Amino acid sequence: MTVVIDGKTLTIDKVVEVARNNTNISVSGKSWEKINSCREMLEEKINNHEIMYGITTGIGEFSEVTLDPDQTKEFQKLLIYSHAAGIGKPMDPEIVRGAMCGRINVHSKGYSGGRKEITEYLIEALNQNLTPVVCEKGSVGACGDLSPMSQIALSLMGEGEMIVEGEIIDSKEALNAIGLKPLELEARDGLALINGSNVLTALAAITLHDAQKWMKLHDIAAAMTLEALMANMKPYDKRIHELRGFSGSQIIANNLNILTEDSEILFSGGKKVQDAYSMRSTPQVAGTLRDSINYAITQVEIELNGVGDNPIFLTKEKDVLTGANFQGTPIALPMEMVGTGLSMVAVLSERRMNRLTNPALSVGLPPFLAEKPGLHSGMMLSQYTADALIAETRILSHPAANQSIPAAADQEDFVSMGLTTSQKTKQILDNCYGVLAIEMMAAAQALDMRKKGMGKGTSIAHQIIRESVDYLEEDRPLYNDHNKMVEILKSERIINEIESELNIKL
Repeated sequence: MTVVIDGKTLTIDKVVEVARNNTNISVSGKSWEKINSCREMLEEKINNHEIMYGITTGIGEFSEVTLDPDQTKEFQKLLIYSHAAGIGKPMDPEIVRGAMCGRINVHSKGYSGGRKEITEYLIEALNQNLTPVVCEKGSVGACGDLSPMSQIALSLMGEGEMIVEGEIIDSKEALNAIGLKPLELEARDGLALINGSNVLTALAAITLHDAQKWMKLHDIAAAMTLEALMANMKPYDKRIHELRGFSGSQIIANNLNILTEDSEILFSGGKKVQDAYSMRSTPQVAGTLRDSINYAITQVEIELNGVGDNPIFLTKEKDVLTGANFQGTPIALPMEMVGTGLSMVAVLSERRMNRLTNPALSVGLPPFLAEKPGLHSGMMLSQYTADALIAETRILSHPAANQSIPAAADQEDFVSMGLTTSQKTKQILDNCYGVLAIEMMAAAQALDMRKKGMGKGTSIAHQIIRESVDYLEEDRPLYNDHNKMVEILKSERIINEIESELNIKL
């Protein structure tokens, strides 16, 4: 399989294929024509000694400094040197690969003005699994992700480091191994490599891809808990959710009904007239997150296929436009919403889990789901762990998108902090996997204790869990079970088997 880059059809799923699954890419013939035409126009302007930002001038506060012809090429190299100024440990390779894929797509639109060679080097590095080493921190998400993108460019110039088969090696050595000489930059090439929000957008794309999976797992965990608590299922009647009109709420209510269908546990015994909010509000609260994720996906895919560059070179009009399409705010703000939503639904998950373990609320289940309460503590401490994760998600939910700090002598006096937003949203999602794993473990324990037939979907999830996480007959250290449960969730096996066996799409 090869992902064809054409400047207009890049999706989150395609980014994940390239970034995570190492799928090869190619650029369409039409896009190569656009890249070459744009470069020809730019070279004509350079030869005519026209003043153009970042090509015949400095950048930022130095945009009023004009460069002579002998300086234009040297400036591009120095630009990369000066901007490769990050700090911290290496970024996850899949984020770097996603950023490279996104940058290639920007070039493919034909408005960036760089030579085709710089795009070819990005493609070769991706297809040969050479991943530049990029520091995690240093981008403010305006003028793009300048610092991390400069480390990518630096590696292509043979002056940084690359990750090859899990080891960090000198970039020049890595390039030589695939028959490439270090890239020599010419006018515009440096800025064409670095001037866009490609890193924060790649991380947002990958996080949203995983958040969609997490939402499906949330519905499965919620269904297991509702079943174990012998919930009143009237709040999940589709008519309630159709009357309000939100699609996320309707989808989740429908999923809960499908997953618990034919449950002997759920449809035995008396029912409360109304269950607690953490139970009956599940479709409304989690459905809002589902809708928010879908909105964020539309924004990210617009950005992936947009002209995120400065300046922009219009070939037909032979015009150069200087603007701010590098600004990361269109991604930062939706990702703030998703991060906050994830932290809210994690709280919902923990509150449901609390009802499983609290004997005053658990509809007859033993305290803390322990076989011998008092001698055994059961899952008491699992809740502590979930609470610790939630406290951290709440802290991480504090917005970064409104934390602009002026830079570059106030020339860049408003920045998006978009990479910080994407990074903390990813951390929130990681914590949410832990919280959901603990709810699902508790629900599996409770379902066993009911000793009756489970629902069509919940029984599949329960069976998969029990292959790796044993019933808690007596106390044992639970950290291994917690971590194993997270692995099970991230493997997507529970989702895949439920969707396959029930012929549904959660």
